[in-house]
Amino acid sequence: MIYTSPYPPIRLVGESITERVLRGLAGDPDRVAMIDGPTGREVTAGALEAGIRRLAGGLKARGMGKGDVVAILAPNCPEYAVVFHGVAFAGATITTINPTYTATEVAHQLKDSGAKLLVTIPAFLETAKAAAEGIEVAVIGEAEGATPLAALMGEPLSAQVPVDDAVDVAVLPYSSGTTGLPKGVRLTHRNLVANVEQCQVCFQVQTGEKVVAFLPFFHIYGQTVLMNVYLATSGTVITLPRFDLELFLRLCVHHSTPTMFIAPPVAVALAKHPLVDQFDLSPVKRLVSGAAPLSAEVAEAVTRRTGVQARQGYGMTEMSPVSHSVPFGRSVPGAIGVAVASTEFRVVDPATGQDVAAGAEGELWVRGPQVMPGYHNRPEATAATLTEDGWLKTGDLAQVDAEGHVFIRDRLKELIKVKGFQVAPAEVEAALLTSPMVKDAAVRGVPDEEAGEVPVAFVVPAEGAEEAAIRAHLAGQLAHYKLPKRISFIEAVPKSASGKILRRMLPV
Repeated sequence: MIYTSPYPPIRLVGESITERVLRGLAGDPDRVAMIDGPTGREVTAGALEAGIRRLAGGLKARGMGKGDVVAILAPNCPEYAVVFHGVAFAGATITTINPTYTATEVAHQLKDSGAKLLVTIPAFLETAKAAAEGIEVAVIGEAEGATPLAALMGEPLSAQVPVDDAVDVAVLPYSSGTTGLPKGVRLTHRNLVANVEQCQVCFQVQTGEKVVAFLPFFHIYGQTVLMNVYLATSGTVITLPRFDLELFLRLCVHHSTPTMFIAPPVAVALAKHPLVDQFDLSPVKRLVSGAAPLSAEVAEAVTRRTGVQARQGYGMTEMSPVSHSVPFGRSVPGAIGVAVASTEFRVVDPATGQDVAAGAEGELWVRGPQVMPGYHNRPEATAATLTEDGWLKTGDLAQVDAEGHVFIRDRLKELIKVKGFQVAPAEVEAALLTSPMVKDAAVRGVPDEEAGEVPVAFVVPAEGAEEAAIRAHLAGQLAHYKLPKRISFIEAVPKSASGKILRRMLPV
């Protein structure tokens, strides 16, 4: 059975993602479009548009355009939108990198994406230069040994460099998909514009509406739902470079933000942290959680504490990211909601590929204009994830109730979600196996109240192996959230006859 959206279909007119954003910035150049949360620095719609057009012009003058990739390694700040959309307006592709990555991880993404330029901030310059072998490094601001972002600016570009919105890739974020190592996700201009329109149908952002954005713009959730949706719909984005509960609450109250977009660990904090009692959250009318499953128990605890109904949405990087959301005005604890506009889904038996009976559990498959065309230079991974007729296999087990609400029941894929960020067991295992103290290794996720899940490692040790030394080895290769919370020594890693690690047989 193919389930459809209860919303009317969206209308697409062939715009680039930046043309869609510029439409939202037009009309009132003096309106504040972005605010740097920690400092209060304001950027008007006119200034933001001018920065985007000037960067696009400068990049074009340097010969950068379609087929070229620019990387950004930065926390949330107003300049992030300038870089993102300046690159896209020049017809090039931007790849967004997690600022907590080590130089090894950054170097991998730069090489795999084929980036020709890396934009960062002075605080991350050491990591950037260590990773960017043969690649020019620019900084937002100024720093010795790097090109200032201002030097990349040129004559304002009057129009979008022509792109095929259905084919040309606007952004190349990295995701582990349903399994395996991180892969570049090819998201076209049409994918991004479609999801902006789909989200707007759900969230109904009003002109001048403000939102506090701590969810990182390098992650597709923060990038689409906060940065692009709010800019494209004439809202105001207040950026936070990292999550700070007190500052987040203070800014939400000060700016009277009607909607909080969060991840489950923040929902736990809102439900339990004593700091919350110090703030009058009456301006907040809606709370939307995404990036990882939000349990019904936590959602109900947040509602009791704050008086705000907590709802969740669902998506993947491969879907730009949103495919489902609980409509405002409804309360369905534990549900991911209904399909967003112009989106279809099925619930499929993963063994047979056939639709399951109504109410039964199966893998969630999704089809819509927000679904990626494929992975970057990974045809086998693409074929394993996308069917020929456009269905994306999410790797999540779902169930649909009698009213059409979808519930995620389990995960077929092996990904670990740490505070909403993906950790691929295979990536941590590969890093472990580079240590001479490790003969074999396996990694799985275990539940954690604060983070949702955390990785734990099981190691077959070499003679004389020490846990502290293994941890020190990993610290130089992996971002902090990928580091195992626990390392246990075992005699052998359970594997199938074909050599596949049997993660479910590992102890919790």
